Amino acid sequence: MIVIAAFISLVFFYSLISRRLERTVITAPMLFTAFGALMAVSHGALDELALDRKDLLLVAELGLVMTLFTDASRVRPSMLKGETNLPMRLLSTGMLLTIVLGVLGAMVVFRTLTWWEAGIIAAILAPTDAGLGQVIVNSPHVPHRIRQALNVEAGLNDGLSVPFLMFFVALAEARETSRGGTVLTRFLIEQLGYGTLLGLAIGLLGGWLLGLARRKEWMAEPVAQLGVVALPLVCMVASEATAASMFIAAFVAGLAAQAGFREVGKHSVEFAEDWGQLFNYFVFFLFGLLVTRVWTQFSFTIVIYSVLSLTVIRIVPVAIALRGTRLSWPTVLFMGWFGPRGLASIVLGLVYLEREADLPGAPTIKLVVMATVLLSIFAHGLTALPAAVRYARSIAPLGHDAPEREHEHETIGAGPATAEGL
Repeated sequence: MIVIAAFISLVFFYSLISRRLERTVITAPMLFTAFGALMAVSHGALDELALDRKDLLLVAELGLVMTLFTDASRVRPSMLKGETNLPMRLLSTGMLLTIVLGVLGAMVVFRTLTWWEAGIIAAILAPTDAGLGQVIVNSPHVPHRIRQALNVEAGLNDGLSVPFLMFFVALAEARETSRGGTVLTRFLIEQLGYGTLLGLAIGLLGGWLLGLARRKEWMAEPVAQLGVVALPLVCMVASEATAASMFIAAFVAGLAAQAGFREVGKHSVEFAEDWGQLFNYFVFFLFGLLVTRVWTQFSFTIVIYSVLSLTVIRIVPVAIALRGTRLSWPTVLFMGWFGPRGLASIVLGLVYLEREADLPGAPTIKLVVMATVLLSIFAHGLTALPAAVRYARSIAPLGHDAPEREHEHETIGAGPATAEGL
């Protein structure tokens, strides 16, 4: 109970000073990570962490399942249409190139990794977390189009990263065992196939029932949120029983539920904003506690790759993806820098470790992910406010017809980035 008691106390303390902290460079992820690290001085907390590893992983998995469902439930076709649509460019060309460069960078920096182990690192570190740059998402100094592009990207790339991660894990396991064909078949059928089918079934049926109840006025408005939240939980339980991927099931269910209940995104975001932040904060608190056990093992090569992951491996793909949009170079560099790694990378890393694949490169994978996320939490948190102000000054001379200011009064999505909410 030491870890839980400390976390609850910190949540209460943070609630008291949260408005004051908004005026500083100290973000919630920085605060919870730092206090989690301070808990390492308690041997009781470390012993408790070792004993309750399964329970703590379950909480982290639940947070990611809820995040994936909420993100997918907010997707609208208008968000991804158009030749110059920024989110679509970042989620397609940008994300694929980020994974490719991540693999190549890992193979150059770490000579002992296999291609598939390098792919695991790249997939875990591909998704971004708008929660670490919430100042950017909410800043009136940053053009609406740019804020929303980063917001939508962070909301969807975690779900798109999951199949890549599972694919690279399956290939790595196949290489290390004599059951290569069996492992890949199991991946395609059970993880991807069952996960997709479960998500479709639960999302379509659940969405239809929710829509029917709304039309017939059977459902009280305050309880609608609970009905929506139940769908990803059903995905989680059903996936455990069928060996499917709960993450793919939750993401597909969020997309499918909209067919029968168009308001599913609104209610899932309400839950994320009201309650889901506890999951988010707990994961960062847990991460801070875990990272203190390994940070003495952060070698020079680990740090080098972490820096590359947050700079070259992110900025170059973004620059290529945004070619033809006529955005200014300050905008491209700004969007490239604010691709922080956070909640999704932490949980995907925990899920990978829990698989106990026993790969030769597993220690390197663990250290790289932890070092990169730790660097991102503080580097992006500390630079968010000053970078937003400086960026606003750099684009101030641009006219109202500049590409940055297109659709200035339109809304691309509803609500803030759900990565922050969960």
